[in-house]
Amino acid sequence: MSAPDTRGYRPGHPWYYLLGGEVLPPKVIRLEARLAEYKGYRQEEILSAARRPEPQRTRLLNKIREEVRHSLSANISRYREVARELHAYRKEHAGQPIPTCSDAVHTSMSLKYAHIYNDFAHINLLDALPQQVDLFDLL
Repeated sequence: MSAPDTRGYRPGHPWYYLLGGEVLPPKVIRLEARLAEYKGYRQEEILSAARRPEPQRTRLLNKIREEVRHSLSANISRYREVARELHAYRKEHAGQPIPTCSDAVHTSMSLKYAHIYNDFAHINLLDALPQQVDLFDLL
């Protein structure tokens, strides 16, 4: 079976799913964000926190990391639910002509993909920040 023709649409667009695009596993989404070197919509907030003096720096970065982890967990859970809905939609509409308008399930998939992509971009940025050296580590 050949890959579907998604006509150049990417997973962040509803038409990607309408045209039969693959539901990507979270590991692949994280790799895509890393390869694109995307930093996410919270980039400035994260970099601003990283410029703070200690202990505010660590406190803020840990708070952001926890928020992103919580967001990622919720988004992946919902992504899996929507993926099941998409598979059911595809099974129900198998053999029918491709509609000229995407359905809510296609939009939901594209939005969850984008949310996960951003969460992974934030984690990648947080992981790339230099670690603050504790003076006691030098003893």
